[in-house]
Amino acid sequence: MVGWRLVRVKGRPVVVVLISTCVADPEPVQDFCVAVVPRAGDAAASPAYPGFPCKPASTVVSDDFFFAGLAVAGNTDNRFGFNATLGNVEAFPGLNTLGVSINRGDFAPGGLNALHSHPRAAELVHVVAGRILVGFVSTAGRFYSKVLGEGESFVIPRGMIHFQYNVGDVAARAITAFNSQLPGVVAAAPSLFGSDPEIPDAVLAENFQVDVKIIKLIKSEF
Repeated sequence: MVGWRLVRVKGRPVVVVLISTCVADPEPVQDFCVAVVPRAGDAAASPAYPGFPCKPASTVVSDDFFFAGLAVAGNTDNRFGFNATLGNVEAFPGLNTLGVSINRGDFAPGGLNALHSHPRAAELVHVVAGRILVGFVSTAGRFYSKVLGEGESFVIPRGMIHFQYNVGDVAARAITAFNSQLPGVVAAAPSLFGSDPEIPDAVLAENFQVDVKIIKLIKSEF
């Protein structure tokens, strides 16, 4: 931010220019930038700041700003009884450069969205149906949690490791909103025990203070 002030030096008026060191995201220079999302595996599959390349404005249509992906329930027939339907920029190109995205989470009874974090966004969890326990751990090692019912919300600060767990005896559903078009996800267990290449067994055994055999047993699940 730039400003100015009129001061007097030895009785003479002098204009002093003030330059602030505060930095913020750049202001938009266009109405929108519908993404041209490369196919998976392409060399340019990962976006560069502030997003994917723009589709030519002359080819943009109303459907570019429409997304119906969250209307259908996800399949929860898996080991965790959970399914996340993603509404990020890769699925919804109209979000490009807007700094927002939205997901749907479906939970079978006892379903778990396992421990994970989002390195690029805070997350707002809003329960649509059922009862869901939501919790995160701060950098001070403190655990914050709340059981949410229909119509209730809970916010998870950026980068905090967290989970959602269906504590009810019926299916549950939540909508989660992010202040990033592509929040990213680091799943705790797969990252530790299923990375490529692997973290050495000895490192994990020392970290968790367990026998290497236990680490090998856990890794066999990933």
